[in-house]
Amino acid sequence: MTHRTLVVGEALVDVVHRTDGSVDEHPGGSPLNVAIGLARLGHPVHFAARFGDDVHGHMIRAHLEREPNITLTRGTASAPTTSTATATLDESGAATYDFDLTWDVASALDTEPTGHLHTGSIAATLAPGADAVLEAARRAHETGTVSYDPNARPTLMGRPEEARARVEALAAVADVVKASDEDLAWLYDAHTVDEIDACMRGFAELGAALVVVTRGGDGSRVYVPATEEWTDVAPVVGVVVTDTVGAGDSFMSGLVSGLLDAGLLASRDAAEALRRADLAAVLPAVDRATRCAAITVSREGANPPTRSELGA
Repeated sequence: MTHRTLVVGEALVDVVHRTDGSVDEHPGGSPLNVAIGLARLGHPVHFAARFGDDVHGHMIRAHLEREPNITLTRGTASAPTTSTATATLDESGAATYDFDLTWDVASALDTEPTGHLHTGSIAATLAPGADAVLEAARRAHETGTVSYDPNARPTLMGRPEEARARVEALAAVADVVKASDEDLAWLYDAHTVDEIDACMRGFAELGAALVVVTRGGDGSRVYVPATEEWTDVAPVVGVVVTDTVGAGDSFMSGLVSGLLDAGLLASRDAAEALRRADLAAVLPAVDRATRCAAITVSREGANPPTRSELGA
């Protein structure tokens, strides 16, 4: 059985406007950030995306080639142009986004067996590529495991009720679902703890064996359906936030990394082990995710930690 880890999703260039008037460009995209986060934590990653043979595409390729554990799938660098996302930071460092993006990933996907597949955000909801992503996730679910982060982008995803259908189709083949409280507020109008818990139960009823909701500076909430255990995980104390760009992606890569190391992802046997796991078995992965996010928010941009920085 293969143990290939495949990340599928958008790679683009973030054009960041800061409050001091400065503007800088750097590679981004939620799945790209997760791929880099996993690679820096020591996991070999295959990355399927779409970017062009242009200035921005060359920037993305150079960025990825600096990471020794990332292999691009054939067809990834064959788009006509490279997509961009304009991020505007507020005084707290939080980002809002505007996108110039075309998403069609079919030519970058193959049918090789996959141990673990991660996807999410724009890639899983934007046509025409979303259909190919869902099909890849279904194939991966047959041979291994799947993790999914809705990472909602309202400006690209239409009305919430339209986005929900695609979100729930992905969640139905995912072993792990990680969402933010902001995702659930937009997708389901969920704001209270009870409403958020109802959404988490909904993902579990669709098939997820582990559901985690991040809550910004308030930490995260964890639900283990097999044992009906819930807990709240506090954020790392004393972190000075520079900005929040890539924090959720860093959390996601840390979570997947911890579960991979625990033998709870990357095969059907691992999937069954995850479905039998209790809260104590998954909390070390959530702790790793929390520490990854804390390091990321302490410095500029989507810059996830290495394993040596994490100290684990």
